[in-house]
Amino acid sequence: MPHIRSLLLLTLALSVTGCYHARVETGLTPSTQVYEQTFASGWVYGLVPPSTVEAAEECPNGVAVVETQLSFVNQLVSALTLGIYTPMYIKVTCAAGGTSALPAPSEAVAVAPDADLATITQAFQHAADQAVASEQPVLVRFE
Repeated sequence: MPHIRSLLLLTLALSVTGCYHARVETGLTPSTQVYEQTFASGWVYGLVPPSTVEAAEECPNGVAVVETQLSFVNQLVSALTLGIYTPMYIKVTCAAGGTSALPAPSEAVAVAPDADLATITQAFQHAADQAVASEQPVLVRFE
């Protein structure tokens, strides 16, 4: 009986010490500005995820890195609530100003703001053809 209890305790200890961690990089240069949520509320073992992080106000230049993690404390809270409440740690690193993942467009195609669908479609097709020929991005501008 003590052997089974020890095995059960060891299994329980190993199952709560593992931490889930995911990292998504957008390709933009990270800045030092960081937005964190230590207890983003998830429910039923994460089947109902936390609400979307609205980082637009905190990160005016966009997002460089998003990390999610179930820390030991998060998993402990989840175990104590029998998985009904599953908090998650979320960290958003903002992008540095003046950076872009794409080179500046070398050409532009202008479209009137009141143009019909056929004209808009033709402008995008022309921009796509130019982009393929020049191997550079082409901007479609509504002016």
